[in-house]
Amino acid sequence: MNDRQPPIGLSDNAAARIKALIEQQGNPNLKLRLTITGGGCSGFQYGFDFDENQKDDDIVVENGGVIMLVDPMSLLYVSGAEVDFVEDLVGASFQVKNPNATASCGCGSSFSI
Repeated sequence: MNDRQPPIGLSDNAAARIKALIEQQGNPNLKLRLTITGGGCSGFQYGFDFDENQKDDDIVVENGGVIMLVDPMSLLYVSGAEVDFVEDLVGASFQVKNPNATASCGCGSSFSI
């Protein structure tokens, strides 16, 4: 049993939303994959996709039966962060609360370090 704190968090709100989206897709083998790519208005950009395939070096974060995968290269930019799902007047979206980001754009989907 591994009681170590995962290097990135997945909030209860995000887990519930991911679970609902997976149920809509009708494929219980899906996992949420978080990736970091170059681009966006602040230098790096968050990406969210569903993936059935877990790689040997993926970091696995679980909450409420939902699995989020992060590749080791992306983890360098989001270690200590938390993925959340937020609904407000602007809309609903996954957001990364990233303590490593020195700046982020207004849309919240890109950041700089």
